[in-house]
Amino acid sequence: MPHSPQPGITVSRPAFCLAALVGSLLAAQAIATDASPAAANYMSIVQLQQRMDAGTLDSRQLTRQLLDRIRQVDQSGPTLRAVIETDPDALTRAGALDHARSGEKQRGPLYGIPVMLKDNIDTGDRMLTTAGSLALADAPAPRDAGLVERLRKGGALILGKTNLSEWANFRSNHASSGWSARGGQTRNPYVLDRNPCGSSAGSAAAVAAGLTTVAIGSETDGSIICPAAMNGIVGIKPTLGLVSRSGIVPISHSQDTAGPMARDVADAAALLTVIAGSDPRDPATAEADKHATDYRRFLDPNGMKGKRIGVVRQLAGAEPNADRVLEQAIALMKAQGAIIVDPVTVPHLADLGESEITVLQYDFKHDINAYLAGRRGLKVKTLADLIAFNRAHADTEMPWFGQELFEQAEKKGPLSDKVYVDALTKAKRLSGPEGIDAALKAQHLDALLAPSWGPAFMTDPILGDHVVSGDPTIGGVSQPAAVSGYPSITVPAGFTHGLPVGIVLFGAKWSEPTLISIAYGFEQHAGAWQPPHFLDTVGGKPVGDR
Repeated sequence: MPHSPQPGITVSRPAFCLAALVGSLLAAQAIATDASPAAANYMSIVQLQQRMDAGTLDSRQLTRQLLDRIRQVDQSGPTLRAVIETDPDALTRAGALDHARSGEKQRGPLYGIPVMLKDNIDTGDRMLTTAGSLALADAPAPRDAGLVERLRKGGALILGKTNLSEWANFRSNHASSGWSARGGQTRNPYVLDRNPCGSSAGSAAAVAAGLTTVAIGSETDGSIICPAAMNGIVGIKPTLGLVSRSGIVPISHSQDTAGPMARDVADAAALLTVIAGSDPRDPATAEADKHATDYRRFLDPNGMKGKRIGVVRQLAGAEPNADRVLEQAIALMKAQGAIIVDPVTVPHLADLGESEITVLQYDFKHDINAYLAGRRGLKVKTLADLIAFNRAHADTEMPWFGQELFEQAEKKGPLSDKVYVDALTKAKRLSGPEGIDAALKAQHLDALLAPSWGPAFMTDPILGDHVVSGDPTIGGVSQPAAVSGYPSITVPAGFTHGLPVGIVLFGAKWSEPTLISIAYGFEQHAGAWQPPHFLDTVGGKPVGDR
């Protein structure tokens, strides 16, 4: 969360440097033209599919290479701790996909492509689903989550589970993002003593470090957008109800959604194409099939041209490096034909926090109890059981921070309580119709623009996350889209002190095509991505393999 770890939630600097940009472009060119297997860990989906079609690479070879890289980079060397576990059957599954490849006449974009899942997403295999907690480590989930069923149907290879902020950052306001009892502390691959941001920390770090081609994260408020921005990758937080939440350890059915995390917009669009759609197990997705599409159709290099983009200055001004990158991004957008409306006011940004936390506390108690009821083989059956488990295992579960959010949620009543109903109604009205929608309509805008959080803060297990979010009454750049359930996307925009910074675009419900088009156009002209160097500290030396 942006502010002190809110639920599921995340916490909260860039700059176009000519030398860095040239280096990035040269690195990208080298990766794209190098036919050696060693280059595949940073290849795009399209590049990998081209090599597979040409017979110079197969899914089993790629999977083996990524497993080797996980051992070299994640488990030793820089020791990122981004991956909690890999599928022990991954190589066998990859071989089966290779064997069937020639017979699949209409292969989807992810056929044979390795995907990592945040460890709050169920898989009906030998891997566990724990949300980072030892309380859920007794038995695997009974079946695949809805989005995992879609991935497998599309031929994707589920490579493993990524670390996360335990319970998706909804246990304590003093947590260190990216820490879980099961996985330890995930590190930012650009500068290792910096935080990856939560709660999809492992998914973001794994993608950035070339441990997987793409990954799935989840967000309640900022948990895709913040880690993606601080790890220098693309993250899409979809419209609530576009992607199924069935089989995902919940915080809030009012705000939760899973979404793609990738090194570029094209890969994120391909991943969203596969996972979007209706699922009878998640009533919120009833309209998804009407809106889900092949999002690759919107990858237009001129996607910014003619688009009316409003700059939300209320979400800027908190961090000078992020503000500098924002100004450079605005200048680039103007040069590519975007119509910039600056500033644009989004009403009620300071009025969302209290209602949001009330909703999340009520939702969490209700939703986690319902989820646990469907998990066989676990000793914990309720939120009360989780609280008791943490107390009994405080040495491993609570060495640094407590569980006050759990305890506050446990005191809440049923979802029929007037306090809850009023808070939910207020939060949705102020963030959506009277918030984002009002701002878009007033200036006839296609999208809204803000800086991401600043560059990654230092990891601090004692004091927790150090967040730069400006006005303490504002939850951060992710909050308006998170509370309303509207889509947002972050894309790399620059670097400062060796740390990546992004920009965030958000808009109306179901506006993923427009946001993807703008983000892709920006990405193609900005060329801001570059691989991490695993520095030990800012200005320091690389650690281990790159």
